[in-house]
Amino acid sequence: MSNPQHLHDVLVHLRRIIRATDLQSKRVVKACGLTIPQIMVLRSIEELGDVTVRRISDSVSLSQATVTTILNRLEDRKLVERVRAQKDKRIVNARLMPEGRAILSTAPPLLHEKFIDEFESLEGWEQTQVLSSLQRIAMMMDAENIDAAPMLDINSPSV
Repeated sequence: MSNPQHLHDVLVHLRRIIRATDLQSKRVVKACGLTIPQIMVLRSIEELGDVTVRRISDSVSLSQATVTTILNRLEDRKLVERVRAQKDKRIVNARLMPEGRAILSTAPPLLHEKFIDEFESLEGWEQTQVLSSLQRIAMMMDAENIDAAPMLDINSPSV
C-alpha cells in the first residue's frame, strides 16, 4: 500500500516541474519573441553552420516535421534562409541570417541548459537514478511516445 504523503509530494513536484517549464517558456517569449523550440533550432544552426533539416532534427531531438514547421516560421521572420548546397543542388540547408544571430544574443539561457549543468555535476550513480526515475514516471503517465516539443514550450501553440 502506498504512502498518501509520498503520493501527494510526488504530484506536487511534478506540478512544480511543469510550472517551471511554463514560466521559462513565457520568459523566453517575452525576452526575444521566440518559442523555446525556435531558439533551439536557431542555436543548432548557429553551432552547425549551413545544415539540413535532418541534422537539426537529430541535434535538437525534435521530429523532422516539427523542425520544418519551425524553419518555415523562422524563414518568414527573415531569421534563417534556405540555400541549396553548392556540391549537390538537391540538398537544401538552413542558414542563419544576421537578424537570427542578433535575436539569439537577446535569448536568455534555457531551463534545460541549467538542468544539464546540474545533471552533469552529479555522480554517475545519481545520473542513472534520475534517468531511471524519469523513465518510470514517463511510462506511468503514458508519455514515453509523446514528442517532447510541446513540453519544451507548454503554452505556445505555434512551434
